[in-house]
Amino acid sequence: MNTKISAFILFGFLALRTLAAAAPAYDFFVCANINRNYVIGSKIVTTNGIFQRDAAGEWQHLGYNDTGISALAFDPRDRNVIYTTGLNGLWRSLDGGKLWRMCNDWTMTEARDVAVDPHAPDHVYLALPDGVAFSADRAQTLVRRENGLPARGKYTQVLQIDRTRAGRVLAGCELGVYLTEDAALHWRQVLPTKEMVFDIQQSPHDPLVWLAVTQSAGAWRSVDGGQSWKQLAAVPTTHPLYNITFDVTNAQRLAIGSWGLGALTSEDGGQTWINRNAGLPAPHRVWRVGVDPTGQLYASVVAETLFVSSDFGRTWKPDSLAGSVVNKFLIQPKSAH
Repeated sequence: MNTKISAFILFGFLALRTLAAAAPAYDFFVCANINRNYVIGSKIVTTNGIFQRDAAGEWQHLGYNDTGISALAFDPRDRNVIYTTGLNGLWRSLDGGKLWRMCNDWTMTEARDVAVDPHAPDHVYLALPDGVAFSADRAQTLVRRENGLPARGKYTQVLQIDRTRAGRVLAGCELGVYLTEDAALHWRQVLPTKEMVFDIQQSPHDPLVWLAVTQSAGAWRSVDGGQSWKQLAAVPTTHPLYNITFDVTNAQRLAIGSWGLGALTSEDGGQTWINRNAGLPAPHRVWRVGVDPTGQLYASVVAETLFVSSDFGRTWKPDSLAGSVVNKFLIQPKSAH
């Protein structure tokens, strides 16, 4: 065989193998309410809840149809075990979303977030408008664990578990960020705020780096695992910041979703920020942003649809899920099953 042809074939083989090795090791999910023009009693039928992005780029519905799903989490040992939060509280499926069971009683409704400890997967944490609940048995039973949370102002919007240590959890509450290091037996305030902390995220690149966004106090960063925080001076404090996200493909890329400011992005690790709204409908009411496993940026625009950008916000185009509001973007390590 001609040596040039052989070299070309070998190069092609190595390139394909490299691409296969670099393929994202994550699945991508959203919790979306597709309810444009819907009111109670309407005959309009919509499909809401969990959607997963498939290999063809289409969104596939998973689980039950509910307009109130705000978050989801998986048992890291078994992808068939799924938890969701909604107006009724906490729901769990043990069979991949075919059958569901409500796990709480009437004292724990309107749940905002759910988190499963990867180092103790039977441990489930539930964010509530009046505090935090905990389960040590995969949500068979739930108990309050709020020692250290304020008597007033413990509305909990978000829970994030430190992936490096069991029982270490950060909670975004009405009066700041709170930390527990003993599975919610004790909490202490590590960042005080006067209004809601809407989102907290741990860097997928450096577990010591955490980010938080707030109703009126801008964005904050911790580089010591959430023990102390410093405000990101370049992020405006003029509008609510609803969520913040990391790009798993690029440690320098961050994005924020804001009501009024739209989509903000940083490509230098948070030192500078730019409004990336060209192509997004005005007014720029971005409810959530998310980055998929390939680095594409998504923006959920209220009363519009889901938008996607392949150049990190420089240009946008409409995606599917028309009329949706996305409450959660979730990147999940691919199942071994």
